[in-house]
Amino acid sequence: MPIILCPRHSSLSRSLLCALLSVPSAGVLAQVPDATPAPTSLPLELSTVVITATRVPESIETLPIAIDRVDQAEITQGQMQINLSESLDTVPGMSVQNRQNYAQDLQVSVRGFGARSEFGVSGVRLYSDGIPGTMPDGQGQFSNFDLSSADRIEVLRGPFSALYGNSSGGVISVFTEDGQPGFELTGSAEAGSFDTQRYALKGAGDSGSVNYLVDATHFQTDGYRIHSEAERNILNSKVRFELEDGSKLTLVVNAIDTPFIQDPLGLTSAQFAADPTQAGVNALAYNTRKSLNQEQIGLIYQRELSDRDELQATLYSGHRATTQYQAIPAFTEASPVDPGGVIDLNRIYAGADLHLTDRRELLGGPLQTTLGVNYDDLQEARKGFLNFIGTELGVEGALRRDEVNRVYDFDEYLQLQWDPTARWRAMAGLRNNVVDVSSHDLLAVLNGSPDSGVRYSAATPVAGVIFQAASKLHLYGSYGQGFDTPTLDNLAYRSTNGSLPGLNLGLKAARSDDYEVGLKAGDQSLRADVAAFYIRTHDELAVEADAAGRSVYENIGESQRKGMEAGLDTAWTGGFSARVAYTYINAVTEQAYTSCIGSPCLPVIIPAGNHLPAVPEDALYAGLTWRYVPRGFSVTLEAISRAQIFADDRNSEAAAGYTVANLRFGLEQKSSSWHFSEFARIDNLTNRSYVGSVIVNETNSRFFEPEPGRTFDLMFTASHRD
Repeated sequence: MPIILCPRHSSLSRSLLCALLSVPSAGVLAQVPDATPAPTSLPLELSTVVITATRVPESIETLPIAIDRVDQAEITQGQMQINLSESLDTVPGMSVQNRQNYAQDLQVSVRGFGARSEFGVSGVRLYSDGIPGTMPDGQGQFSNFDLSSADRIEVLRGPFSALYGNSSGGVISVFTEDGQPGFELTGSAEAGSFDTQRYALKGAGDSGSVNYLVDATHFQTDGYRIHSEAERNILNSKVRFELEDGSKLTLVVNAIDTPFIQDPLGLTSAQFAADPTQAGVNALAYNTRKSLNQEQIGLIYQRELSDRDELQATLYSGHRATTQYQAIPAFTEASPVDPGGVIDLNRIYAGADLHLTDRRELLGGPLQTTLGVNYDDLQEARKGFLNFIGTELGVEGALRRDEVNRVYDFDEYLQLQWDPTARWRAMAGLRNNVVDVSSHDLLAVLNGSPDSGVRYSAATPVAGVIFQAASKLHLYGSYGQGFDTPTLDNLAYRSTNGSLPGLNLGLKAARSDDYEVGLKAGDQSLRADVAAFYIRTHDELAVEADAAGRSVYENIGESQRKGMEAGLDTAWTGGFSARVAYTYINAVTEQAYTSCIGSPCLPVIIPAGNHLPAVPEDALYAGLTWRYVPRGFSVTLEAISRAQIFADDRNSEAAAGYTVANLRFGLEQKSSSWHFSEFARIDNLTNRSYVGSVIVNETNSRFFEPEPGRTFDLMFTASHRD
């Protein structure tokens, strides 16, 4: 086995170059792969992509659906594995922005759905191993999603997202990897700019009747900006039992604990220009911060009832507690009906999904039918406290809000897939949605708020057809109706000063008509997909009034989203491969409406034709990778470009567009029982100053969340297999 010797104190770049060129010196040992060196002229091959987000495994090119799959190597190799934004830049139609603020979730939208979300993720449904990260009100979070143990991420866009129910502008599904035969122990350590550290330990294996994985991760950072320290601990485990009758039972348990996350708040354009690293106004005075913990358990049972029928049942339950300290000034909270600047949420949630898949013949072609029922329940204890005691700021003061809210959905769905000929496939589905919201105010004696409730319901049909026009070309078209209820955060306030207590139950659910046409083409060396879409939404939710950290929502009539998406994967001789993803979207309101900003309320007319905030009109990802197989070396150069994004419905300010370049490279060494990998990455090579995300409709025009300049990260992983 050849041995490479490198200087003991060499720089990272020199060490990598030394290892690549096999320069002898004295010091540290480094192994090259324990295998016969392969010639670099062998072409890479693009494997057939199989997805399961449609509930039944299918080849991606045979579905009339815009859907992408991000595999494990793209999630883990050269990535910090902290945020979904690291992996989903390569997916067209998506905008996933890292706020550089772990007190807030990533800013996520699919074709413009979810862009207005102020807290968490709404308009996009989230799943981990089939268990929803989206609550029945349509709002979700993915802080408990463990990327270091993820096998793949599947992203479904367009009309067929409606088959997953309320708030289905798109679907993001993360799947935990399976253990391999025997036992494997993997440890990893990462370090980067701003004293960012991540450590993980994973054990996985397969004994024949039991397949298992347990992964524990610790992450901490000082943060790019002042007052942006964060800590996160995640545990994720999955155990699958092969039962004697041929059925499978999978147990999924995960937990997250973030004991302390500082919130640097947003900046005005003048503050960003002066110093993008500074904290926002009052962040330090009120010690703005967030803490949360969540525990969740799920069971998935799968059984083949016959050679034609398969049953799957999912049960899950969890608890999530969140406390957040805001920077609302004490004088603003002086009113006795103000709900306070400390939000305390305790949520208990549970649900079940049962579906049966049947396969048979219809008119000479295979027909696949999936019939299911779904129930999700959320019980929330919502409290509000003053964020001061006397002259001491940033502490929990007097109780100002105390209510119990409940949301549940009960849905039935049907999905059909029929192949009348070898070249045609038709798909259709229908979901009947019922979402029930109720609220009980425990301080009703003081503020006179009665119990209240509202029910939303809709039947959402979808249909699509795909035609194999040539051996390597498929054409498709689809249509569907969407249904998007207000979240509990949308419903939380009827007034900005708390003078009107209770939930804003006068809001209606938004409805949409979604049209899509596209093509899919490719072979083992090139794969391309293009989709064009047009979406008209009725009763879109937008801000009616915003002041003192509280937003009151209204239905604004119609809006439209139209655009196109394109993805291209290539692989060719010499060890080169490339990925390109492009999105164009024009998302605008179609009717004028009035919004009040600030206190006192200043009415502003939002004209028809204004762009939806936080939605870039153009977005491009381009990545080029070269792999030198004999030395286990790889290097990837990527460019990410986005057009400007407006910060509010008024389109009064915007974050400028930008283009940044990133570089990552690594080495791998393998033997029969050991696998080592070392990766390094440099983000924002040109040290550009730019705003990556915005706080939509922020009352005081503190919209902007800056991204750091040039940053560096190092990652080391070691695995041992018995």
